[in-house]
Amino acid sequence: MTRVHEQVFDTSRDFAPALLGWYDRHHRSLPWRVNPDDRQHGVVPDPYRIWLSEIMLQQTTVAAVKAYFEKFVRLWPDVVALAKAETDDVMKAWAGLGYYSRARNLKKCAEIVAFEQDGRFPEDEAGLKALPGIGDYTAAAIAAIAFDRPAVVVDGNIERVVTRYLACETPLPQAKAEIRDFLSTVLPKDRPGDFAQAMMDLGATVCTPKSPACILCPLSEGCQARMEGTQTRFPLKAPKAEKPERVGAAFVAVRDDGAVLLRKRIESGLLGGMSEVPGTAWTARQDGQTEVGAAPFAADWKRCGEIRHVFTHFALTLTVYRADIDAHPAPDEHWWSPREQIAGEALPSVMKKVVEKAIPGATKARGKATS
Repeated sequence: MTRVHEQVFDTSRDFAPALLGWYDRHHRSLPWRVNPDDRQHGVVPDPYRIWLSEIMLQQTTVAAVKAYFEKFVRLWPDVVALAKAETDDVMKAWAGLGYYSRARNLKKCAEIVAFEQDGRFPEDEAGLKALPGIGDYTAAAIAAIAFDRPAVVVDGNIERVVTRYLACETPLPQAKAEIRDFLSTVLPKDRPGDFAQAMMDLGATVCTPKSPACILCPLSEGCQARMEGTQTRFPLKAPKAEKPERVGAAFVAVRDDGAVLLRKRIESGLLGGMSEVPGTAWTARQDGQTEVGAAPFAADWKRCGEIRHVFTHFALTLTVYRADIDAHPAPDEHWWSPREQIAGEALPSVMKKVVEKAIPGATKARGKATS
């Protein structure tokens, strides 16, 4: 009686071909991506679009980024156009996407590439990391995806795929070194860009955080966590410290014609260069005053309630006050923003919450505001 031997999944031999075969059939179509069929026919990715998407995707989801990306490339179709744009216009276009230092670095990086490097991005990781706003991950992603360099790319999706595949008992972020070491052994020399995007897609669509679809996974035969039934246990993460709670106050002054008083935050630091209503001096390290006595000028301020916003390193609760006033000159370094222009101001999410608390519908796009 002859015994039939099943072929065993060999990681070093089968990992990349299985993954890339799956990617060729099931890749996501994204506005910055050159799909594998087009890439096989000689279509080359645009480094500007890859760079822009990777900066936007830092700590932000694909779903949130798509509309912002399409708006940016419509306004500024190449790096030279972005470099020549007004910084305030870039900040306005970025408003709501969060982590505003990214937008400031985006503009600085565009200026360096456009005016000092003849509009050409460096093709290697070292050259890319020398540019503002580009760290290890982003440099590797751009080098691999835009230039097909054999760079090891590790984002949150890839961390999840690899730690499950290896049943890695080292918690993140310490496990990153093991993840990189493993990927360097399976990285294909001929398609490193598609490999990086395939790993991202697998984590985003199949090897998901809570309910991985292991039956659909091209790597399931070699996945240690699947074999042990421990998929959702990984990746292990070191305990997070509790975020401090900060408080402050925000003052929404509304002129009789509906205009709202705004000012610009200093360029450096949290929300640097963004617009805001006047408020008290809260920071990540200290509370601001919360009482009406801290108002920027005397008026009939009425308490509207509170809003809460969670930043990366702390949570903030702001008491919101509103005053309806007659024509009033704007204080120095402030301006009156007409009601119909509020939605287009460079208001970060926390300030949109503040304005909405005082004037429901004011930050919505024209035609969607409520009375």
